[in-house]
Amino acid sequence: MIAVDGSEEARRAARHGLRLAHGFDATVDVLSVVEQKALRLTETSAEKARLRERGAATLTGIEELASEFDQTVTTNLLEGKPAVRISEYADEQDADLIVVGRQGLTGLGRRLLGGVTERILHRSDVPVLVISSEDNGGKVEADYSRVLITTDGSENAEVAIPHGTAIAQRYGSDVHVLNVVDIQAAGGAFNAGGLEKEFLERLDARGQEAVDSVANKIEESVPELTVKTAVERTASFEGAAAGVREYIEENDIDLVVMGSHGRSNIKRQLLGSVASTVLRTVDAPVLVVKRSVDSISSTDT
Repeated sequence: MIAVDGSEEARRAARHGLRLAHGFDATVDVLSVVEQKALRLTETSAEKARLRERGAATLTGIEELASEFDQTVTTNLLEGKPAVRISEYADEQDADLIVVGRQGLTGLGRRLLGGVTERILHRSDVPVLVISSEDNGGKVEADYSRVLITTDGSENAEVAIPHGTAIAQRYGSDVHVLNVVDIQAAGGAFNAGGLEKEFLERLDARGQEAVDSVANKIEESVPELTVKTAVERTASFEGAAAGVREYIEENDIDLVVMGSHGRSNIKRQLLGSVASTVLRTVDAPVLVVKRSVDSISSTDT
């Protein structure tokens, strides 16, 4: 399911979604929502009609775009709160993936998520592919040659494995599995004396165990894939997200796949600090996969 709002960023996201759907022989629903607040602010029926016409024109534009991919789409124009209607529609249609732009018409800047996109990430348990507005060397047309799966060794991170593996298998991608050792978190922001070498080595070893576990799962399910593991340290006050971002840039990553916790935890903090910062600051597409709410025990919440 592709959600669009008439922005250039949403159109770019639609190109990614259409190409991905074509690669997987998937059906596509394209959704545009006329915002309830905007309708309430109109004073005449003609103004309301223009808002709806604008939404319909956006959908027509995506239909034309879909023809470039020989992809048939179903378009839907709805009214209400965009994030709510998009999430509800995805659930009703049993969607496998929601594709959105990072900012859209409500975006406030490169390092912020758009309001609608952020609320979709809050609400929906469906995996969400977030596309940035950066041109990024025209990679919208390129294969996903290098797919990065991040892991911290948790069950939340493991939910990303089958999704990243499926995309890598379809496109013959090299898979990178990354663990970032966050030195600031391990030692405390005001640790002046530095961390002991033995302690850092234990953190590295734990990270290596995490990436090896993911690599083994990938190799067991799709042995023909090339898998590279890495454990990187970062001392940035941005935490592990800084290490992820540096790895993406240094290795020319085409797609990032990250696991996250379920909806109950997200009420406290959007996706966890690492995924939140990665989404806000990297230019590569990021696929966020949530651990099912049903599988989260009471100890997690």
